[in-house]
Amino acid sequence: MADVISRNGDDPIEVQVEKALAENYEHVAKQQNVLPEIDPARRVAVEKSLKRKLDARCSLFVLIYIMNYLDRNNMSAARLKGLQKDLNLTNTQYATCLSILYVGYILMQVPSNIFINRIQRPSLYIGVAMTLWGLVSTCSGLAQNFSHMVAIRFLLGFVEAAFLPGALLILSKWYTRKELTTRNAILFCGNLISNAFSSLIAAGVLSNMQGVLGHSAWRWLFWIEGAITMAIAFFAVFILPDLPSNARGFTEDERLVAQLRILEDVGEADIDSDKQSLFAGLIMALKDVKIYIMMLSLTAYVVGLSFNAFFVSLEFKCHDVYVPTLLMSAPPWVFSCIVSLINAWHADRTQEKIWHIYGPMFMGLVGFVISMSTLNVAARYVALFLQAGSYAGFIVFYSWISSSFPRPPAKRAVALAIVNAFSQLGNVAGSYVWNLSENGYRKSYGIVTAMFGVAIVGCWLFRMILVNLNKNLEKAEAEWDAANNSAETNDVVFREDADETLRMHKGFRYLI
Repeated sequence: MADVISRNGDDPIEVQVEKALAENYEHVAKQQNVLPEIDPARRVAVEKSLKRKLDARCSLFVLIYIMNYLDRNNMSAARLKGLQKDLNLTNTQYATCLSILYVGYILMQVPSNIFINRIQRPSLYIGVAMTLWGLVSTCSGLAQNFSHMVAIRFLLGFVEAAFLPGALLILSKWYTRKELTTRNAILFCGNLISNAFSSLIAAGVLSNMQGVLGHSAWRWLFWIEGAITMAIAFFAVFILPDLPSNARGFTEDERLVAQLRILEDVGEADIDSDKQSLFAGLIMALKDVKIYIMMLSLTAYVVGLSFNAFFVSLEFKCHDVYVPTLLMSAPPWVFSCIVSLINAWHADRTQEKIWHIYGPMFMGLVGFVISMSTLNVAARYVALFLQAGSYAGFIVFYSWISSSFPRPPAKRAVALAIVNAFSQLGNVAGSYVWNLSENGYRKSYGIVTAMFGVAIVGCWLFRMILVNLNKNLEKAEAEWDAANNSAETNDVVFREDADETLRMHKGFRYLI
C-alpha cells in the first residue's frame, strides 16, 4: 500500500488509501484461480480427514481457554480462604485488583492480533504467550500487599490478551461461516468449564494445602494452576494448527482443500496483499460503522455477564464454609455449557444469528428478575442456572463478528481484537457493579438487567445495517447480470464506489 500512496502523492490521504485498497482487492481476486482443482470424489474423503484432524488439534484451544480463565479468575476463590485479609485489601482495592487486569488486556489485543495475522507460525506465538501468563500467574502467590497484586494483575492481562482474539482469528481461517459458530461454542466451553472446574480445583486446593511448607492455601492455588498452564503451553506449540497454507501434520491435499473451502465460502482467497501496509486493516475497521455498534453492544453484554467474577459469592457466601460454596457453583456452568453447544449448533444449522443471541439473553433476564425479587436460597440458586445460560448468546455474538467482517483477513483480525478489547471495559465496570451487596445484590442485578437491554437494542441496530447491506448486494448482482448477461455464481460483484463490505462474490449474504 505504501507504494501506491507514494505514486499518488498529490491525492488526499483518504483517496490514496482507497486506491491502495482497491489495488489490494484486484490482487486478491486474481489469486482465486491459482489453487488447482481436485476431483470431487477425492475431495469428500480429503475434507472429512481434514476436519477430523482440525477438530482434534483445535480442541486444545478448549484446554487453553480453561487455563486462561482459571489464571484470570482464581482471585475470587482465593478470597474465600484469606487472600483479601492477608494482603490487607479493602473492598475497593480488591475490586481494583480485579479490574486492572483488563487495562493490560485492552491495550495489547489489537497490536497482538495485527501481529498474529502477519506471521506464519501463530501456534508458536500463542504457546509463548501462554508460558508467560502462566509464569506471571504463579507470581500472584508471592504477592505481599496491594501494590504487588496490582502490578502482577496488570502484567497478567497484558500477556493473556494474545489468546482469545488470536484463537478466534485462527479458527476463522480454517472453518467456513456454516461451521464457525459451533466451533466457537466449543472454544468458549473452555470458559464455561473453567467456571465449573475452577470451583472444584479450588475446593480441593483450599481444603488440603493450608499451611503446607508454611504457606497459605490461596498461595498454593496460584502456584499449582500457573505450573499447569506452563506445562500445557509446551504442547500447544506442537499441536495447534498454523495456516491452511503451511500447517504441519496435514497432507498437501488437505491443505489445498482447506484453502478451497474458505475461498468458496466468501469468494476470495483468505490472504492479504503483499502491498498492504501494517495498519491497512486498522484503517478499514475504524472506517466501518458496524465496528462501533458491535463494540458498544458487546460491552453492555459483558457488563451484564460480570456476575461471573463474583459467582461464588453471590448467593452462598459463607466465610468459613467455602467448600460447599465452591462445589454448588459448578452445576450452573455445566448447564451453561450444554445450552451453549445446543444453541450454537442450531445457529449454524439455520444460519441465523440474532434470535440465537436474544434467546439466552432473555433467559438471563429471567434469572436477574428472580434474584431481585426474592432472597429465597432455592429460588436464587435456580436463577444462577438461568444467568449462566445467558453465556450461550455471547458465544454466537463472537461468530457474528467473524461472519460480518469476512475479508480481508487484516480487517477481520482487527475487528475481532478491537471489539473484544473494547468490551473488556465491561469487565472493568462490572468489578465495581457487584460491590453493591446490600439486600441480596438487588441494585447490582438492576444494573446488569439494564445493560442487557442496551445490548438487545444494539444487536437490532446491527442487524438492520446488515439487512441493508444484503439489499445493496442483491441490487448490485442484478445490475451485474443485466450488464454481463451472466448468471454464474462465481462472478465477483465489484462497484467502484463501494467499500469492502460490498466487494463480495455473487450469492454472498451477511448472516442476520
